[in-house]
Amino acid sequence: MAVRESKARAKARNVGSSPAAAPADGSSKAATASLDDLLGALTAARDGDFSVRLSTRGNDVLGEVALAYNQLAERNARMSSELVRIGRVIGREGRMSERARLEGVGGDWETSLESVNALIDDLQRPTTEVARVIEAVADGDLSQKMALEIAGQPVKGEFLRIGTTVNSMVDQLSSFADEVTRVAKEVGTEGVLGGQAEVKGVSGTWKDLTDNVNYMASNLTDQVRNIAKVTTAVASGDLSQKITVDAKGEILQLKETVNTMVDQLSSFADEVTRVAKEVGTDGKLGGQAEVKGVSGVWRDLTQNVNSMASNLTEQVRGIVKVVTAVAEGDLDQEFVVEAKGEVAALADTINSMTGTLRTFADQVTGVAREVGSEGILGGQAEVPGVAGTWKDLTDSVNMMATNLTDQVRNIAVVTTAV
Repeated sequence: MAVRESKARAKARNVGSSPAAAPADGSSKAATASLDDLLGALTAARDGDFSVRLSTRGNDVLGEVALAYNQLAERNARMSSELVRIGRVIGREGRMSERARLEGVGGDWETSLESVNALIDDLQRPTTEVARVIEAVADGDLSQKMALEIAGQPVKGEFLRIGTTVNSMVDQLSSFADEVTRVAKEVGTEGVLGGQAEVKGVSGTWKDLTDNVNYMASNLTDQVRNIAKVTTAVASGDLSQKITVDAKGEILQLKETVNTMVDQLSSFADEVTRVAKEVGTDGKLGGQAEVKGVSGVWRDLTQNVNSMASNLTEQVRGIVKVVTAVAEGDLDQEFVVEAKGEVAALADTINSMTGTLRTFADQVTGVAREVGSEGILGGQAEVPGVAGTWKDLTDSVNMMATNLTDQVRNIAVVTTAV
C-alpha cells in the first residue's frame, strides 16, 4: 500500500541525513521513518484526507499502531462516504425513509450514526406532516392540520413557525371555501340574492379572490333583480320598464334580448290597441297592425289580429251592403262573405230575412196586382216561414184583400140585383 509523507518530515529527514547530522543506528532510523509516516497520515486525516494508509509489515508496536490507524482511517472514510450517500438520497432524491448505516462499528461511531439518523427523523417528521397536509389540501380535504407535537414533544423554532403558518393557511382556505360555497348555494341554488362572502384575516390573493367572489355575487344580484323587475312589469302589463344594469358577455346579450322583447311587446300592444280602437270604437274598418321586426309567436299574433280585423271588416261591410240594399228596396242582395260560428249564423239570418222580405214583397205585389189591376178577387199572399211582424203584415194584407173581395162582391151582387 502506498505510503505518504509530510513534506516537513521528509525535509527534516533529509536534513538529518546530511553529513553534519549525528549518526544513528538502523532501528532508530526505522522508528523515526515510521513516526514520520504516521505524522504525515495523521496530518492528512486532520485535513480531511482519509485515503492515506500506513505500512503494516512490522510485528512490533509500530506495526500495530499502523494497523490501528489504517482501521481508523478506513472507518472515517466509510463514515464520510455514508454521510455523503445519505445526504444525496434524502436531500436530492427525496428518499425520506433512508437512514445512515455502517457495518461493524460500535461505541461513538454507532452513537454518531444514531445521532445523524435521529436528526433525519426529526427533520423528516415535520416535512412529512407538511407534505401530508398539503397533499390533503390539493385533494380538496381542508380538515387536515399539521401536528404541532411529534412523539409527545412540541415542535419548536422554525418547525413551529412552519406548522403554525401551514395550519393558518388551511384555516383560511377552509373559511374561504365555506364562504364561497355558502354564497354560491344561496345565489345559485336557493335564489337568495345579495349574499357576500366574509373571510376574516385574509390578505393578498385570498383577499382578492374573496373580493372577486363578492363582486360577482353583487353584479349577479343587480342583474337578476333588474331582469326580475322588468319581467314582473311586463307580466303586470307595464311595458315601459327596461333593463338598465351594466352587463357584459352573455348577460349583455340577455339584457339586449329582454329589452328588444319589451320593445316588440310595446309595439305589438300599441298596434293592437290602435286597430281595436279604430275598428271597435271609431268604426274605422280596414286597419292593420304593423309591428316591425317580430317573428315567431309575435308575428303569428300580429297576423292573427290583422286576419281578425280583415275578416271583421269584410263581414261588417258585407252586412252593410245587404242592409243598405234592403233599405233602398233592393232585395236581390245576399250576404256572401265567408264566415263561421255566430257570424255565419248572422249571415244565414240576414240572407233568410232578405229572402223572406223578397217573398213578402213578391206576394204582396202579386195580390195587389190581381186585386187592384186585374180585378181578380180572392187572392191571398203566401209567405212561408214568416213570423212576428212579417206574419202580421202578411195577415193584414190578406185580411185587407179578403175584406176588399167581400165588399166588392157584395156590391156586385146588389148592383146586379138592381
